Amino acid sequence: MTRIVARSVPMRAHLMLEQGGIHPLLARLYAARGIKSSEELDTSLAKLIPPAQMKGALEAGTLLADSIAAQQRILIVADYDCDGATACALGLRGLRMFGAQVDYLVPNRFETGYGLSPEVVAIAAHKKPDLIVTVDNGIASVDGIAAANALGMRVLVTDHHLPGDTLPDAAVIVNPNQPGCPFPSKALAGCGVMFYVLLALRAELRSRGAFDKNSADKQEPNLGSLLDLVALGTVADVVPLDRNNRILVAQGLARMKAGQMQAGLRALFNVAGRDPRQAASFDLGFAIGPRLNAAGRLSDMALGIECLITDDPGRAANIAQELDQINRERRSIEADMQTDTVSLLDNIDVASRASLSLYNPDWHQGVIGILAGRVREKTHRPTFAFARGNDGEVKASGRSIPGLHLRDALDLVSKRHPGLLLKFGGHAAAAGLTLREEDFERFDAAFEQVARELLSPADLTRTIETDGTLEDGYFGIDTVRVLEGSIWGQHFPAPVFADTFRVIRQRVLKEKHLKLTLQKGQSRFEAIWFNHPDELPDQAELAFRLSINEYNGTQSVQLMVEGAAV
Repeated sequence: MTRIVARSVPMRAHLMLEQGGIHPLLARLYAARGIKSSEELDTSLAKLIPPAQMKGALEAGTLLADSIAAQQRILIVADYDCDGATACALGLRGLRMFGAQVDYLVPNRFETGYGLSPEVVAIAAHKKPDLIVTVDNGIASVDGIAAANALGMRVLVTDHHLPGDTLPDAAVIVNPNQPGCPFPSKALAGCGVMFYVLLALRAELRSRGAFDKNSADKQEPNLGSLLDLVALGTVADVVPLDRNNRILVAQGLARMKAGQMQAGLRALFNVAGRDPRQAASFDLGFAIGPRLNAAGRLSDMALGIECLITDDPGRAANIAQELDQINRERRSIEADMQTDTVSLLDNIDVASRASLSLYNPDWHQGVIGILAGRVREKTHRPTFAFARGNDGEVKASGRSIPGLHLRDALDLVSKRHPGLLLKFGGHAAAAGLTLREEDFERFDAAFEQVARELLSPADLTRTIETDGTLEDGYFGIDTVRVLEGSIWGQHFPAPVFADTFRVIRQRVLKEKHLKLTLQKGQSRFEAIWFNHPDELPDQAELAFRLSINEYNGTQSVQLMVEGAAV
């Protein structure tokens, strides 16, 4: 069952925004998302929360400045997703701007797993670093950091994941979610945390008199030139777009539109068939990010990082083509895995379940996160997809629904069943875990029990929040352009409208997409519902987004159907 509901719009905020010069439609949309004044929409860098408010940031700046002054070797240890890749590229480019000797290492998903494990430390030791800097990982690497300390390597942790009961014994930890951190924006992605560390480093070097505007060799680096990387990683990691993150994303997108971006990012726009002059958060999340993520899912994220750190347009273009090909392979693997889920779900009474745990020993480890998300979207149940790991283990990636904090749910499973989960971690909406293959059914039962306790029947009913009806005069290309000019994302969702239409024509494309002609009053609209082959009745209440369809050089508005009230 799917319910379509309209967000409430605080009228006072709506009026205040309109009086502040905001477009009438945007004023309504912003008010519904908690914006009360036009001042909150100021995305200038001056409005960023200062680095001094983040616990450990100033200490990290001092540690890095000392390391640079001593000409020590610094090694960045990254994560293998888009956030980790952008954070790594950001760290490499930023630290080199300040004269650091810095290299990087990215763990292999299939060999060493996630984070700064003792195995990764052993590999890192061959590079003989004096300082290891983790990006987008490290807050849970208690054993790995202990191993690094034993080998005489100090560790600076930069991370945004939720900490466990014990913090690692690192030289410095920078994480807005660590205990005692007063930083008001807890939603920073890993790349955002690394950007803040670079800001703190620049401030420390300023205080040491390292820059001289009158000297060609001592010019202060422009960290703003790295904001395209911050924007990409922030959107791709699907972190909530609070005001601080909206500033980072808006600034990065502005640079892309102005043609000021890394060579690799430009090449990725090109292979994705997107125009960076019209860059939007949708492009980053659904076109650019997946091509980078594909490297970490199927191959080696070092390829993605190399794409982001090269300044050679030709090399960037070659790597982007390779990443595009890997992404095509990922899509093929995913399609086969989705076929497998159909038979698995046929044997499950989904309506009677509060959660789903699916396992196929032939599934690809690198694609199970995407698969879990697809099943979650289809069934509106928190879902874990499992694939076979090493040495009798299975690994899972999970995606949740509103109402269930996935990492907290796993923590409860772990406490109730000691030893069941060999590893786990993540966020509210996404998490991962490892357990023994023979314990799969035991986990399924344990997680189902926790989900039943934490979720209400209302939570298990899919609800599409919309912005209500759209006035007839707004069904135009100009409206689409206005909406595309704003920053939308997690917890600041892109506009979705709802209305009742007559279904004039409908046909299924490629056996999985529903192509529609809809009528409202005297107006007709072309629409498409991706990954939904089931036909609609003659009249239907639909939730939809506005988009532009281009065919033979002609542009027209197309409705992208998000769901139907059933």
